[in-house]
Amino acid sequence: MKYSPTIGLEIHIELKTNSKMFCSCKNDPFIKKPNIYICPICLGLPGTLPVLNKKAIEWTVLVALSLQCKIASETKWDRKNYYYPDLPKGYQISQYDLPLSSNGVLEIDFDGELLPVGIERVHLEEDTAKLIHPKGTNYSLVDFNRAGIPLMEIVTKPDMHSARQAQKFAKDLQHILRYVGVSDADMEKGQMRIEANISISKDDKLGTKVEIKNLNSFRSVEKAIEYEISRQSKVLTEGGTILQETRGWNQDKQETFSQRSKEFAPDYRYFPEPDLPPLKVGKDWLAELKSQIPLLPAQKRQKFFQKYKLSLEMVEILISDKNLTSYFEKVLGLKGYKISPKTLANWMVHKNLKTKMVPEKLAGFLSFLEKGVISESMGREIALEMIKTNKSIDQILKEKGLKLMEDEKQLERVIDGVLKANQKVVLDFKKGKQAAFHFLIGQVMRKTSGLANPKLVNRVLREKLSRL
Repeated sequence: MKYSPTIGLEIHIELKTNSKMFCSCKNDPFIKKPNIYICPICLGLPGTLPVLNKKAIEWTVLVALSLQCKIASETKWDRKNYYYPDLPKGYQISQYDLPLSSNGVLEIDFDGELLPVGIERVHLEEDTAKLIHPKGTNYSLVDFNRAGIPLMEIVTKPDMHSARQAQKFAKDLQHILRYVGVSDADMEKGQMRIEANISISKDDKLGTKVEIKNLNSFRSVEKAIEYEISRQSKVLTEGGTILQETRGWNQDKQETFSQRSKEFAPDYRYFPEPDLPPLKVGKDWLAELKSQIPLLPAQKRQKFFQKYKLSLEMVEILISDKNLTSYFEKVLGLKGYKISPKTLANWMVHKNLKTKMVPEKLAGFLSFLEKGVISESMGREIALEMIKTNKSIDQILKEKGLKLMEDEKQLERVIDGVLKANQKVVLDFKKGKQAAFHFLIGQVMRKTSGLANPKLVNRVLREKLSRL
């Protein structure tokens, strides 16, 4: 029996502000020494009062605007009550019925088609402390360095219907977060944590929702959702009932496991935070923030397709990293150099140069390559030497005495020898096999140690083959 899955995501992102959400303690959850950046507010001591971090609010608004959300003119803070050892106050300052933003959309490019995924809300809260479980012991320790870090939550609408769609959404969202500059969103470090809500049904009605907590890699997102769809399908096929619950993901066993029954809003006993006044986002403030939004990945993707005529694979690699994108465009924008975007992309990605050279040196190197001063096989050696020694291409060519073979008669003798030694390949070329021609080119370049001018080899070889 075929069931249709429906998927929504809840994503928590640690913002990389200088200080925490409600105090001036340093925001550095990765410092190795525990309980260094803490204060009475972090520890939830009686009599303490929280103070809002303006930068965290601005960054959350920037992300919400990037997701086309409507920004609330007035929002408030709420206490979300629950007990856990890593929550020092016994409640979390969050947002409930009046979030900072709502009703947005992120269009993901999925298999060549745009899939709109609705954004239910983007709001702000504080992170919890970190539990440490020493190996071989029966107790846990608490590190409060992370307690109170600004934590942005993005909740999608149930608009996805496969594990791959959910994974693609998460990747595209990570790109946006990095482009806007609010978080490194490294999943392995816990800077971006994903919870997936999955239900299946045979009709348009939503089935019973099951939540999978704390997925910490894109692969885990895909595999956990796939497993859960399969598990729920099997339960219903065998006549069972899906329970609304929270499940974890066992990476080693590649399966989900039950943790607890799912909480509902009344379980958290939300009520307005009495120590923080409502927050108003004025028109002038909102207009100022809108002006700060950079060109986002979707816009970069379209530009790279239309202007640079690059492949889908190449575009996705280049726009996945804001620094890589900026480097690519900086090299192309340098005056005095005429470089093909495809050549630049190929050497950055497939030849693994990326950002290992300053833009001017890479531009000079590729100019020599495209003018035919050096061959591609020579280029690999020269590029590695440039990275290793930080010397210019002119210096390396001079020191090594590298120069392309331009003597046509000398080249003809080499080609004659290659044709004589590969007569079967010549016959294959005559039968229309283009791969034979590339093989012969390769043999000529091997015989000349990569020093023959590729354009000259191509012309002379074709002329000789046409006369055979």
